[in-house]
Amino acid sequence: MPRRTAMRTAKLASLPLGIAGRAVGGWGKRLTGQSAEEVNAALSAKAAEQLFEVLGTLKGGAMKFGQALSVFEAAVPEEMAAPYREALTKLQAAAPPMSPKQTRRVLAEQLGRSWADRFAEFEDEPAAAASIGQVHRAVWHDGREVAVKVQYPGADEALHSDLRQLQRFSRLFQALVPGTEVKPLLAELSARMSEELDYRTEADNQRAFAKAFHGDGQVFIPKVVASAPKVIVSEWVTGTPLAEIIRDGTPEQRNEAGRLLAEFHYSSPARARMLHSDPHPGNFLLLDDGRLCVIDFGAVARLPEGAPPTLGVIMRLALQGRSEELLDALRAEGFVRPGTELDADDVHAYLLPLIAPLTADRFHFTRRWAQKQAMRMGDTRSTDFHTGRSLNLPPNWLLIHRVTAGAVGILCQLDAELELRAIVERWQPGFAA
Repeated sequence: MPRRTAMRTAKLASLPLGIAGRAVGGWGKRLTGQSAEEVNAALSAKAAEQLFEVLGTLKGGAMKFGQALSVFEAAVPEEMAAPYREALTKLQAAAPPMSPKQTRRVLAEQLGRSWADRFAEFEDEPAAAASIGQVHRAVWHDGREVAVKVQYPGADEALHSDLRQLQRFSRLFQALVPGTEVKPLLAELSARMSEELDYRTEADNQRAFAKAFHGDGQVFIPKVVASAPKVIVSEWVTGTPLAEIIRDGTPEQRNEAGRLLAEFHYSSPARARMLHSDPHPGNFLLLDDGRLCVIDFGAVARLPEGAPPTLGVIMRLALQGRSEELLDALRAEGFVRPGTELDADDVHAYLLPLIAPLTADRFHFTRRWAQKQAMRMGDTRSTDFHTGRSLNLPPNWLLIHRVTAGAVGILCQLDAELELRAIVERWQPGFAA
């Protein structure tokens, strides 16, 4: 992993600068007779190629930023999203690996010099790579197949450096995925980075989820076998990644994957008192027995009291058209800053389309629906835009909001149709009251 701050900064800066340079070149091509559509398609394709090359090579916070962006591509207009889709999806599960020598050095530091004695077999070639670590397939000494996640040397330094630099460039990066609020996304990633760097914390999170969902017929969490600050060993799982179902799945597979994802998302606060907070397709697999396997518990939201009942109350009041009570509930929870004047009907009109999935027994999540919401809220001429800008997102709601938006993004990528209202009625306090 490249460590030097100056070098990493230069690479990150090359993304927005590259986009600007290609835009200038595009004007030249138009003057020579190429159509605007041809030029824009070429520019987008080049930008996507550069995005994957830079973020994937740097790993660390740069790649984590790319992965976080990837779940929101469903909300981007099709003509702009298509070139990014493949590049961003690659970031969910792939990155250039570190060498076997480096891997073995980390294993020796974390598990002791005799680390190899703990395994019957160990594959030097990584099976997968992610933002701050890579995964190796192995066989534990008792014969169990296991996944060994090894953190990249220098991941902590790179993560801190990247997120600082990305925050500096946040306005320029907004052009990479239009319709996504880049600045608060980076702030939230930065606030949680220390937690993700300690694999012992991740192991504890995974153990808690595995216990909460033990024996469940719909969700499977691999058990942790061993852990250290920079290494975590857990049960090996084979399944179909959600990214594959998004690309090639049948309507039945898409609907079932979406239903299982929604069930996991809404039931976790009640069952595990936590919310899995890294929602991108690379962290979910569909098993042959029909269960959804969930991996990577480095980022979680701790909800010791379960999901906040106020969330259910807000959704219910919006559905019932009780706009004055809705505004009062939002104000009491801090969504409206003291002294801010808002029209209750405008607030209701702003929120109602966002809870459209709850207005019918069954809802079809589509890219078109996500794009319509992004355009509605991003249109500076609209009342919705100004209403949205007048609302506040309290810090204790930031992660819940981001994770829910990410889960909805995946449902739209899946093009899934499911009975979301029944799931919310069962698991979300305050909704059915």
